[in-house]
Amino acid sequence: MRKRRAALVAAGVAAVLVATTACGSSGDDSGGSDAANFDAKPSGTLSAWGFNNADDVGKARMEYAAKQLDGVKIEMDQTGFDAQKFTTRLASGNLPDVVQMDREYVGTYAAQGLIMPLDKCFTTHNVVPKERWYPSVVGDVTYKGQVWAVPQFYQPPAIILNRTVMDAAGVQDSEIDTSDPTKLLGAIAKMYKANGDVPATLGFNPQATGQMYLWILGMGGKLSDANGAPTLDDPANVYGLELLKRITDAQGGFAKYKSFTDSFDVFGEKNQFVLNQVGAEVDAQWYPNVLSPYKDKIKLGAVPFKDKSGKPVTWASGTSFVIPAKAKNPSAACRWALALTEDGSWTAAAEARAATVKEKNSINTGLFTGSPAADKAIREKHVKPSGNAGFDQVISTYYDVVGAGVSTGASPAGQQMKQELLNAFTAALLGQKTPQQALADAQTASMQAYKSVTGG
Repeated sequence: MRKRRAALVAAGVAAVLVATTACGSSGDDSGGSDAANFDAKPSGTLSAWGFNNADDVGKARMEYAAKQLDGVKIEMDQTGFDAQKFTTRLASGNLPDVVQMDREYVGTYAAQGLIMPLDKCFTTHNVVPKERWYPSVVGDVTYKGQVWAVPQFYQPPAIILNRTVMDAAGVQDSEIDTSDPTKLLGAIAKMYKANGDVPATLGFNPQATGQMYLWILGMGGKLSDANGAPTLDDPANVYGLELLKRITDAQGGFAKYKSFTDSFDVFGEKNQFVLNQVGAEVDAQWYPNVLSPYKDKIKLGAVPFKDKSGKPVTWASGTSFVIPAKAKNPSAACRWALALTEDGSWTAAAEARAATVKEKNSINTGLFTGSPAADKAIREKHVKPSGNAGFDQVISTYYDVVGAGVSTGASPAGQQMKQELLNAFTAALLGQKTPQQALADAQTASMQAYKSVTGG
């Protein structure tokens, strides 16, 4: 299912590239954004696309933002962003004023001049991007020295420990150390169990294809250069992929590992921690929320992912708001996007989430907004000792690593690079190609996409 979805996304991006090339857009054309009146008092109608299936956090933020744009009529298309739908709207000229999308798309549309650079939007409203957001988050939407989107959220990965499995095998927290392969593989060997040749308990689930960027960037590699050109064949990228292969080979091989992890009831009451199917696992910050209803059935801890030198490291991921170059109401779009990401909005969201946590008798794991100030304020007010020392330590670990994030960067070939990297990881982990050859092939395909967008 994940492979099929990735292929569809890549196909959608390819369709966008064809359409945008036909429209004659270029990275040197801001689509009239220089004339955008970000100084105007927002008025009229704002057309927004995003916030599909908004939860308590999303609804609270939308209500807050609407109050900041008094007199503006906000029309919402609450379906999720879709690259093919964006292409259709682009061709018809029926684009909204502001669009919510994954940050990985931003470089592609920026290079084509299909969205506005937002530096003037920020200066108009006295916003300094690297003061409002983590530098790694800003890096995700910065292309050729300009910031092209208003970012939101930041879900850093770390390693969640299943102390039930670890204690039974005599494994200490210090052994789950990605900076020390010998120690890590030794811990895996102590915890790994199989029924015949089929995995029954993984010593460590590295999320081999779900956290590819972490294994590249976290181990000192790079995805693109200063101009956004792909660098997937950089020699530094090989180390993380080689280590991943050693980890999956030690647990039945990638094919059996993948089949086993695909069977996990990740969001259910029979999840991999409840059933002791993992001893440790790389997970993004949102996953403790999934586990909190089962706090009485599991015994958890956490450690950071570490780079080769032993320093904690994570990476930035999340969504953003962009303003199409042909937006009819850029002033309202700018103000609305900024309102959604200012402290007042996150305060409202945190209050809503706290009410939900209380109603469900759950654990408040905080909100990771992409903004250091908001994260700090929310933690201080709402993240209190829960009575479950393990969960509290997990939550604390994510707060500890959030400042150690590295950016994926913004590339015109961002989504295509992701698909090609997935192909490379899969081929290398299955032993169909060496890591070097797999990454070289991914680089060739990604460069083709890059040249299609940028004209070479």
